[in-house]
Amino acid sequence: MRTSADVVIIGAGVTGAALAYTLAKRGVRDVLLLERRFPCAGATGRCGGGIRQQFTSESNIRLAMGSVRIYEGLSEELDYDIEYVQGGYLVLAETEEEVALQREAVALQNELGLPSRALAPEEVWEIVPLFDIRTIAGATFCPTDGHANPFRVVEGYLRGAKRLGVELQKFTEVTDLIVRGGKVTEVVTSRGRVAAGLVVNAAGAWSKRIAAMAGVELPSRPVRHEILATEPIQPITDVMVISLHTGIYFSQTAHGQIVGGIGDPAERPGYNIRSSLRFLLRFLRELVRHIPALGQLTVLRQWAGLYDVTPDAQPILGPTPGLANFIQANGYSGHGFMIAPKVAELLADYIERGEVSEDLRRLSLSRFEGELRGEAFVVG
Repeated sequence: MRTSADVVIIGAGVTGAALAYTLAKRGVRDVLLLERRFPCAGATGRCGGGIRQQFTSESNIRLAMGSVRIYEGLSEELDYDIEYVQGGYLVLAETEEEVALQREAVALQNELGLPSRALAPEEVWEIVPLFDIRTIAGATFCPTDGHANPFRVVEGYLRGAKRLGVELQKFTEVTDLIVRGGKVTEVVTSRGRVAAGLVVNAAGAWSKRIAAMAGVELPSRPVRHEILATEPIQPITDVMVISLHTGIYFSQTAHGQIVGGIGDPAERPGYNIRSSLRFLLRFLRELVRHIPALGQLTVLRQWAGLYDVTPDAQPILGPTPGLANFIQANGYSGHGFMIAPKVAELLADYIERGEVSEDLRRLSLSRFEGELRGEAFVVG
């Protein structure tokens, strides 16, 4: 392992991989990517692969739209099939209050150029013919939303980054950060020390611990979210379905499996990633309520991962106040896979030429000193 690097990125999930590739593509190639286990070992490899642009905050909408533009050409750019499908997202509402919130969100999304639209319950049949529309009061749909294979996205980015000279060190745990003169000067790892020109904290649910090594307190917390996969069946839909009411989400993979999860309001913060019977029963009950025809499916496996949750359900991005060379890229609150490609571009703009975009300013750690307006469309 090298003993110095212009840029040290901590975490080889989708953000770390995308940023390493984007920097190298621009000519910033003295990049060291550190991963305490192996690529996709954290949230990226445990997510459902959804790529949604239907949010309620301007920054999340813009970041997601920018990422979709990247995802649309990513297989060709990386010369590696990421199994990207733009089947759309169907967002369900079960109360009139949720329908009203959807109308407000669609108005903002349309204003920003997103082709989302509100649907009456009976219009849902045109998108998912097997759906029981008696379970909803309304819905929204965006045809340019979709899903991809998280493992193939990260592998594609890493292959591209390695071709351009980026070094990836697996099973290399960061144990300390050395701060001198208002900068993080060294990264201490289980395999030695690295002098760093700039350090990026893309460690997902472990970002809070990494930041604390430099004396920085992040307001995020890790929260378990569970997910499962069924046996494969014949194709029934390309759409990702999510519910604002219960937090369920599900889609069908290219291989025919139904993959999905559901949030649990009773879940306590922590690093527990064990699977539970409670989740299995809650998810299947809601799935069959919406699509009764799926009631005979066999569940093949279930697993869990960690959301890195912030108080406003929006990420923490950009330079750290007081430590300008310590870059935050975390706190995604379950949306990291959706927005990481555009985040990588914005962070590369800052690293390469010091450019701070409007979204980096809005999503800086310093925002927590003032009044927050959070993201309302959080599911899973």
